[in-house]
Amino acid sequence: MSTLFDLAFYVVAPFWALMVFAPTWSVTHRVISSPLILLPGIVVWAIAAIPVFPDLWAAVSQPTLAKFTAFLGDDNAVTLIWAQVLAWDLFIGRWMYLESRERRIHPLIMGPLLVLTVLLSPIGVPVFLLLRMKPRVGSAV
Repeated sequence: MSTLFDLAFYVVAPFWALMVFAPTWSVTHRVISSPLILLPGIVVWAIAAIPVFPDLWAAVSQPTLAKFTAFLGDDNAVTLIWAQVLAWDLFIGRWMYLESRERRIHPLIMGPLLVLTVLLSPIGVPVFLLLRMKPRVGSAV
């Protein structure tokens, strides 16, 4: 299961690398514009979820702290949660990247913010929301 856990990161990392290190490259925009970039992480999630799906369903359909704690005692459960977090963070990062390009937010601002988002999205997202409140370049104030 350790391999699948690691794979969850490796299938999303190239997309983050493009957004952070090559944000203005035309290939980056073309790749990141596709919602299909989310599929590799979702596939890892599905592979980890299959063996524990009944327990997963029980944990999410009638959640309690005790059920979730027990569920997370399984390596498959931790792996699927990790894959879900990474896929969701990529979804958010993709949106932030596309918005930042449209709003012409400088890549030297967005690069560190995207890194913060992949590491701690509950901090990165609100910072981006504050940043995007600034009027668009060229728009009337």
